Amino acid sequence: MSRKFTAPLIALTALVGAAGLTACNTVEGAGEDIQNAGQAIEETAQETNDGNPNTP
Repeated sequence: MSRKFTAPLIALTALVGAAGLTACNTVEGAGEDIQNAGQAIEETAQETNDGNPNTP
């Protein structure tokens, strides 16, 4: 490969790799947020049903 094509190819590869790592962190963070929201909803539902004799 000539030097004319190598430098842009390396730069593009680095950019795509950095974007991929950022996306993984974003998806992981979103998953944690959704999990925390689900736990908060579950706890609220349990607190609401405390003392209710009709709950299974």
